[in-house]
Amino acid sequence: MLLLALLVVLETDLGKIEMEIDTQHAPVTSANFLDLVHHGFYDGGVFHRTVTPKNQPDNKIKIEVIQGGPSPKLSEKDRPPIRLERTNVTGLRHKDGTISMARDGPDTAIGDFFICIGDQPELDFGGHRNPDGQGFAAFGHVTKGMDVVRKIQQAPADGQKLTPPIKILRVQSVP
Repeated sequence: MLLLALLVVLETDLGKIEMEIDTQHAPVTSANFLDLVHHGFYDGGVFHRTVTPKNQPDNKIKIEVIQGGPSPKLSEKDRPPIRLERTNVTGLRHKDGTISMARDGPDTAIGDFFICIGDQPELDFGGHRNPDGQGFAAFGHVTKGMDVVRKIQQAPADGQKLTPPIKILRVQSVP
C-alpha cells in the first residue's frame, strides 16, 4: 500500500502543530523532512524567524511566514542539499498553513522549513519573492494548530529574529 500523506506532530513551547506531509506530490522534500524527523534533528530545534508585513521594509514583495529548523546541537551540514521540487511540477501551492522548505538558491534546502500565514503566491514557481523565480518546495500543510503558528509569528522579535526563539520540544510522525 502506497502511503500518500503522513501526519506529523510538532510540539513547541506555545503548543502543538499538526501537519500532513504530502509524500505523493513532493516525494523528495517530504522524504528529506521525514528523515530529519525520524533521526531527531528537530527535537530541541527552534522557530527563529518571523516575517510580518511590518518587518520587511526593504522588500517590495511582502510575505508572512515563520521559519524553524533543526537543533543547533546537531549538524545538518553533513547532509546533502535536496533537489528543488517546484510548485509548477508538484501542483502544491503556498496557501495559509502550507509547510515548505527554506532555501537560498535552487537545490540548496537542507533542514530549515517555514509555515505560511495567509496565502503566499509569490513563494510559488514564477513568484517574485526570490529573484530566480523558482519558488520554494511546498510539501505539506497544517491540519491543527494555526493558532500556535500565529502566536509564534506575534512573539517578540528583533527585526525578523525571534527573541528568544520558540523552542521545538519534539517532532514525531503519527502512525
